[in-house]
Amino acid sequence: MAGVSLKCGDCGALLRTVEEAQEHAELTSHSNFSESTEPVLNLICSVCSKPCRSKTESDLHTKRTGHTEFVDKTSEAVKPISLEAPKVDATASSENPSAAASTDKNEEMVVPEVDKKLLKELESMGFSTARATRALHYSGNAGLESAVNWIVEHENDPDIDQMPLVPANTKIEVPKPLLTPEEMKAKQQELRERARKKKEEEEKRMEREREKERIRIGKELLEAKRIEEENERKRLLALKKVEKEEEKRAREKIKKKLEEDKAERRRRLGLPPEEPSAAKPSPAPVVEEKKSFVPVRPATKAEQMRECLRSLKQNHKEDDARVKRAFQTLLTYVGNVARNPDEEKFRKIRLSNQSFQDRVGSLKGGIEFLEICGFEKIDGGEFLFLPRDKVEMAVLNSAGSELDSAIKNPFFGVL
Repeated sequence: MAGVSLKCGDCGALLRTVEEAQEHAELTSHSNFSESTEPVLNLICSVCSKPCRSKTESDLHTKRTGHTEFVDKTSEAVKPISLEAPKVDATASSENPSAAASTDKNEEMVVPEVDKKLLKELESMGFSTARATRALHYSGNAGLESAVNWIVEHENDPDIDQMPLVPANTKIEVPKPLLTPEEMKAKQQELRERARKKKEEEEKRMEREREKERIRIGKELLEAKRIEEENERKRLLALKKVEKEEEKRAREKIKKKLEEDKAERRRRLGLPPEEPSAAKPSPAPVVEEKKSFVPVRPATKAEQMRECLRSLKQNHKEDDARVKRAFQTLLTYVGNVARNPDEEKFRKIRLSNQSFQDRVGSLKGGIEFLEICGFEKIDGGEFLFLPRDKVEMAVLNSAGSELDSAIKNPFFGVL
């Protein structure tokens, strides 16, 4: 039996002519073709007359349109395959113009007829004429919803915006619309309402997801804040413990000094040393233990102020009166600013002022304390100035509390 088709050895597609094989090779880059005695199917849809060349195409057409009846016209289209591309004979055409005209007529392709009302409806929805015509043709003019569904399924097709063509002699019966204009409008409204509800549901779902994310982030922030507060509490407890130990050692040192002074006075007066039985039992010697705590760098303003005042007292521990006067002067500066934050004269200090130098400026740590409170050096270091927008009452109150404690506590910064 002579070959009636060309079969692609790469994908198994059956092709009727050499031209189709060449076109298939250009589109797919397949090059392995051979003659086959298996004819190319020619299944015509009984409803819309769409030709299907394979069982796969007919199944897809049924899935898209719901059309299930096909007429098998394979035997009518079967003819031996010609492996030579047809050549146009100009002489024969001139000698037999009627035959040439007949051939051109048989191969003429035209735009298929579709339902005009449905076409206008699709165009009013924003679809191009070519896309709307193609959708109505391949959905069998079954209705607006079928056409829209077809467009959605084939929107990625490369030829979606090309006008469909069918042989001119193909008769396509355009079925009458199943819906009246009022029903069509109601159907359109229903489709729009369905799309709106779907969009609202998606927005609600996204909002729920965003709310869950906000709750998760909030919990993480609260947990991080709790951990930070717990660490701060432990650090403050450690600092208080250190202060108590320093105070205890200071008391013991002062007590020991008093005993030594008492013994020295008795010696100068020529009195015998105090009887051991009458003397109070001396306390056990304080053995200074190596500090086991890890020094913590002051983090808050209050801790920085306390450390600055302690350093100032230790640097000038030989002159308690001068240190106390410096503390009282700093307290006056801070109190004036806290009570009159809008008065610039209380927020500006001339560093070269002799009174300021005698009381605060000449002591190591005095100017540093004011800088912690917010004062800044200006005019090349001639003045200390606290800008109005940087006046923080909480910082000033903390400074006052620390200065008051340093003045009243006799053991502050002894060790």
